[in-house]
Amino acid sequence: EFCWPYLFGVIAVPSLIQVGILPFLPESPHFLLLEKNDTSGAEKAFQTFLGKDDVSHELEESEAQRNVKLESVLQLLRNRSVRWQIITVIITMACYQLCGLNAIWYYTNSIFSEAGISPKLIPYVTLSTSTVEILSAVSSGLAVERLGRRPLLIGGFGLMVISFTILSVSLTLQNHAYWLPYLSIFCILAIIASFCIGPGGIPFVLTGEFFQQSQKPAAFLIAGTVNWLSNFSVGILFPFIQAGLQTFCFLVFAVICLAGATYLFFVLPETKNKTINEISQAFAKRNKVTLEGREMSQFSSEMKSSEEQEHNFSSTLENGETKNRII
Repeated sequence: EFCWPYLFGVIAVPSLIQVGILPFLPESPHFLLLEKNDTSGAEKAFQTFLGKDDVSHELEESEAQRNVKLESVLQLLRNRSVRWQIITVIITMACYQLCGLNAIWYYTNSIFSEAGISPKLIPYVTLSTSTVEILSAVSSGLAVERLGRRPLLIGGFGLMVISFTILSVSLTLQNHAYWLPYLSIFCILAIIASFCIGPGGIPFVLTGEFFQQSQKPAAFLIAGTVNWLSNFSVGILFPFIQAGLQTFCFLVFAVICLAGATYLFFVLPETKNKTINEISQAFAKRNKVTLEGREMSQFSSEMKSSEEQEHNFSSTLENGETKNRII
């Protein structure tokens, strides 16, 4: 135990690795194009991320957003054309935290002890959960661009529903058979693996894919707020849920996962290799707007900004002429 400071210091190792690697990774294409006006750099970044040479369509789509002003959170919430995107982000982020995985992490030792696991074995079982998390996260990173976001999200929540249900049964009947505590351990590992395969990372990806550059800051603010409020709620409420429902407490999380999977099955379109306009078109029917109307609204805002620039330019010319007359 006296070596725990060294173990704590190991956290600095991955941080140093990231600091060394990140400067060699390409910058965000939208940032390079819209903020830095670096068209060639944005083209190279698009080619690197998308794995193709012809990225003219992506450049044109990003260029169209140059004169669009950033939307505030209130403006984004009032924007009818992205209403169901916002609802989807909120529900996905809420399910991300309320699905019960944090309850597993916060109270792993007490869950294992109630499952009848020897106190000497609990640290090793806890270590196995971390191993499963790492392997599942790596597998998800390799599969997300092949299988897509939708099947991994729905499949992950669906497997969590099954695992939570079996976990509740095994914890309730654990005194009836010697192998039931080991089934509980397997269910906990299955819950962690199911979460990391899809729901663990894809909600953040969806938030970046649903919205235009001018809407992303407000969208991530909404997503982050829902994320941390849900996390706080689980940490505060789970002990009371566990005390009230005993071994059936995990059925609450099973219901939440089932609700999330059902919503995503009927609402979420596949966003893999889709542009912002294509994703918006998929939501257009639910938002009760046409993509053409959305583009005209964007075009009018661009024209408005360009008219303001022309007005400022003409005012400058008039001031110059006045100065010349005075001279």
